[in-house]
Amino acid sequence: MRTPKMHDDELDVDVPLVRRLLARQFPHWADLPLERVASTGTVNALFRLGPTMAVRLPLTPRFADDVARERRMLRLLTGRLPVPVPTVLGRGEPAGAYPLPWSVTDWLPGEPPREGRLADPEGLADQLAALVRAFRSLTLPDATPAYRGGPLAVDDAAIRASLGRIDALGLPVDTRAATEAWEASLAAPPPEGPPVWAHADLMPSNLLVAGGRLAAVLDVATAGLADPACDLVPAWNLLPPGARDRFRAAVGVDDATWLRGRGKALAMALPQLPYYHETNPGIAANARHVIAQVLADHARGGPFP
Repeated sequence: MRTPKMHDDELDVDVPLVRRLLARQFPHWADLPLERVASTGTVNALFRLGPTMAVRLPLTPRFADDVARERRMLRLLTGRLPVPVPTVLGRGEPAGAYPLPWSVTDWLPGEPPREGRLADPEGLADQLAALVRAFRSLTLPDATPAYRGGPLAVDDAAIRASLGRIDALGLPVDTRAATEAWEASLAAPPPEGPPVWAHADLMPSNLLVAGGRLAAVLDVATAGLADPACDLVPAWNLLPPGARDRFRAAVGVDDATWLRGRGKALAMALPQLPYYHETNPGIAANARHVIAQVLADHARGGPFP
């Protein structure tokens, strides 16, 4: 399966390459069925290996350091969350035409949820809230900052540049309203307490559901200490308005944290839309959904106009 490249420095990763890597490093798995999995993921190429395993390879050298971080996080998080995380079964090393570390994990059942196609939005809201609360309750050694876990002001220049790119590309976004919504979140008071543990990238592509229930959480290399607003993004990237309110109540969020969370969702979606609008339709569609949901919430008003 040939897929369009999303990044200028993206490596060529395909089934023959993965077979060569397996034959050299894990020959006992080399003859198992192997196929590339269609995914909206932007960091790793994903392959299914036999019925019970997955192979994950970073797409660019920029993501190479995530491999060791994720392996550590998976080890720390196993058994501490209400849903499973993958288990590392093989630690692949750079070899031949592939210069980066890579991993073999178990294959967790389920599929990424889709905005607008949830079997039980209210139930999923409760399960996501339980996941967020579980992250927040963690006390783990050698904690480091989470990806995207800092204040919104860090992203301000990039967000304004993304708004300019959206206008230049003629994408259907009300960038004036998006600017107002972004500035409203920037104006929200900062966290009153210390940072908490967060996944920090709860995109639909990093979740699995099965039978309408949350079944697993993936891609935990981003986890670490963060603003408590950081893990509220599923409220806008996945949940409809009624379930969004239920999620907020179940997590227990004040107005300022909620508004910063809305800004976090916007800070992810606004850069994603112009960057992936041609190469990753799934991510681009979710970005448009997030922007629409945030702007609708902003239009209804709030404590920090």
